[in-house]
Formats: sequence, C-alpha cells, structure tokens
Amino acid sequence: MTYPPNAPAASAAQGTTAAPARPAPAVPAQATQAGPAPAAAPPPVTPGAWAEGREMLRRAATTEPGRLRILGAVLALLVVAFGAVTAYEVADRASYADDVVGRSQPLSADAADIYRSLADADATAASGFLAGPQESEQVRKRYADDIATASRLLVKAAASTDADGDSAREIATLSEYLPRYTGLIERARAANRQGLPLGGAYLRYANLTMSRQLLPAAERLYAAETERLHQDDDEARAWPVLSLALGLLTLAVLVWAQRRNYLRTNRVFNRGLLAASASCLVALLWLIAAHGLARAGLNDARAHGQDSLQVLNEARISSLKARANENLAVVARGAVLTEDGKLDKYESDYTGSMGMLSTALDASARLADDAEGRAPLTEAAARAGEWRERHTKARELDDAGDFTRAMEKIIGSTESTGQSFDQVDAALGRALAHEQDEFTRAAESGRDALTGLPLGAAVLGVFAAGCAVTGVNRRLSEYR
Repeated sequence: MTYPPNAPAASAAQGTTAAPARPAPAVPAQATQAGPAPAAAPPPVTPGAWAEGREMLRRAATTEPGRLRILGAVLALLVVAFGAVTAYEVADRASYADDVVGRSQPLSADAADIYRSLADADATAASGFLAGPQESEQVRKRYADDIATASRLLVKAAASTDADGDSAREIATLSEYLPRYTGLIERARAANRQGLPLGGAYLRYANLTMSRQLLPAAERLYAAETERLHQDDDEARAWPVLSLALGLLTLAVLVWAQRRNYLRTNRVFNRGLLAASASCLVALLWLIAAHGLARAGLNDARAHGQDSLQVLNEARISSLKARANENLAVVARGAVLTEDGKLDKYESDYTGSMGMLSTALDASARLADDAEGRAPLTEAAARAGEWRERHTKARELDDAGDFTRAMEKIIGSTESTGQSFDQVDAALGRALAHEQDEFTRAAESGRDALTGLPLGAAVLGVFAAGCAVTGVNRRLSEYR
C-alpha cells in the first residue's frame, strides 16, 4: 500500500484514515519580511467649537473683508453694551431718587411726627393734670388727637418698612408700650378726679414709660429712617462711572474705525459710522447733563431742605421735652432728684432741653436761605426767650409758696409758659412746612431730570449699533 508522501507514519501503522491536511494561513509578504503588522492609526480628532471659532477668526483676520466683519461685530457689541449699561445704571439711580422723594423722606418726617405727637401728648397730659380734677375739653381733645396721630403714623410706617429691619423693631416697641402709657394716664386721671394723691404717682410712672421706652424708640426710629434717607440720597447722586467709561471707549473706537476707513479708502466720511458716533455722543452728553442736573437738584434738596428739616425737628423735640419736664417739675414738687441728689431732676432736664432748643434754633437760622424761612425762626427764638422769663417767674412764685399764681404762669391762657410753648411749636411747624416744600421741589426736580434717559439710552444704543453695522456693510460691498 502506497501512502502520500506527507502522511504521518503513526496513522499508517494503525490503519486509520488520516484527516485531510488544512492549508496554512496566508502570511503577508511584508509580515514575513519585516515582522508583525503595525496597529491601525487612531481616527483624526475633531476640534471643538471654541477652537474652530478661533481658527475662523484667525483666517478672517488675514483678509480685509474678514477684518471688516470683525470690526463691525465689535462696534455693534460696544454700542449695545453702552446703551444697556447706561439704561441700567440710570434706572437704578432714578429709583433711588424716587425713593428719596416718595419713601425715605416721608418716612423720616413721619418718624419725627410720631415723636412730636407722643411728646406733646405727654406734655398735654401733665398740663391737664395740673389744671385739677376737671381738665378742659380742649386739653382732652389735644391729648386724644396726639395719640391718634401717633397710632396712625405707626401703622403707616409699619406698612412701609422691612419686617426684619431696625425700624420694624422700634415700631414693635412703640406698639407694645403705647397702650401701657395710655392706660397709666387714664388711671392718673381717674385718681385725680377723686382727689387721690395716687394720681401724681401714676402720672410720673406714665412719664417714665414715655421717657424711657416710647420716646427713645421714636428717636431711634427717626434716626434709622433719616439714615436710610441719607443712603438713598447718596446712591441717587453717585456718578454712573461704568456708563461714562464705556461711552468714552465706544466713541474712541468709533473714531478709530472711521480714521482707519479713511486711511484705507481715502474717503472722509462713512455715513453709518458717522451716525453711530453721533448717536453715542448724544447719549453720552444726555447722560452727563441729566445726571448733573439730578445731582444739583438733590444737592439743593439736601443743603436747603434735608439738613434744615433735621435741625428743625431737633429743635421741636427739645421744646417738647422742655415743656414736659416743666410740667412734671410742678407735679413732683421736688420729689424726684438727679442722681447726685442735689437738684430737681425735672427742673434740670428742663434747663438742658431749653439749651438744646437755643442751639438748634441758631443752627436753623444759619441754614435758612430766604426771608420766608427765617421769619418763623426769628419768632420762635423770641418766644423761647419769653418762655424762659415766664418760667423763671413761675419758679420764684412756687418757691415763695404762691402755688396758685405759679400754676397760672405755667398753664394759664395768657402770659404763661404754656402759651409761649404753643407759640414756639407753631412757629417751628411753619418753618418745617416751608423747608419741607423746598426739599420736595428740589428733590423732585433732581428726580425728573433722569426721566426718559433709560429708555432713550437703550433706543440710541440699538440705533447706533444698526448704523455701525450698515456702515461696515457698505464698505464690505465694495469687495463683492
């Protein structure tokens, strides 16, 4: 038996049929000659959008049409940004100016009126107590009107202040202690009508509640609202530096673009770029003029209204304190002494309050800038002088044991310290009304100077951007 030349010998010896041989895999000639085949190359990396954008800008910057397109985009962006920033900053300052006129200053004035109403109610209650068991209907009405005014203004202030601010805490204190005070006054009146000496104790305790709780809280409320008025005024008067800087930069770039256009084309004007420059210049000049007028109005309101109002309110507060202490000095009759135990506390406090009244009147006279404002201050100073003289006479009569005539000098209808106090208070009220009118007119003038500028700046910015793009496109059309 003959076997194939390549058949295995073992298969032949065992008599089995051998499986056909499999052909060896084909080996590439290169592998045979140079070793294993190299790995497949990785797919090309696709550049990101940012990289593609940079590359497009780089390629565009190499040609004049591309550079013009970039210039047009930059000009449009700058002009729109100038208009938007100007509109935002001016609207912000106009909002603060509106707060000065419509919120901050009225709240400050209301806080001063709250203090005035409370202090006047305390002085009136003491005067009614001194009049005897049957106080007059006029005194009772004045006291009731003061309490009603304070309560109404507290509700108004609570509706206009932040719930978690300092003012809200002071309003809460006033709302808590005012009913306590009025309850003590009613007890004092009831005891006084019955001729019980306990009425004087209730009146002094009511005064302690007023002087230690209510009036300090009202004074802090006035200080907080006045501070907010100053903050709003400062914000309204602050120059819009970013808008001015951006406006100057935009104008500089527009001028440079037109000069570049002139150097490359020998054309003096590009109508689109010229219109864009004019629009930006109008917006910038409008911004400077309007904000300058607004600052002038607000400065005038502060110098000739706001500062005067603050000093006049201090004068009125001092006169109210003096009147309350004067009445209580008669009620207590030396029972309450200063901490060193040497002087009558209420008499000492009266003297200090009258000194502060004189200082405030002098300061108000220096701030008054017209005859109408100075006239009531002159009258208030004269009446304050009469008040001192009458008070001195009343104290002499009281010290001499003539209590009846001393009371006549304190609470009488004519030639009394009460009459002098009413005249001082009325004169200060007229001065406050005059300064309030001056403040309102000046502040409204400053606020109104900004009217229309935010919208005007936005419209001019969009218009200028369109003109800039049109001017650049006009130049681009020459390359087509």
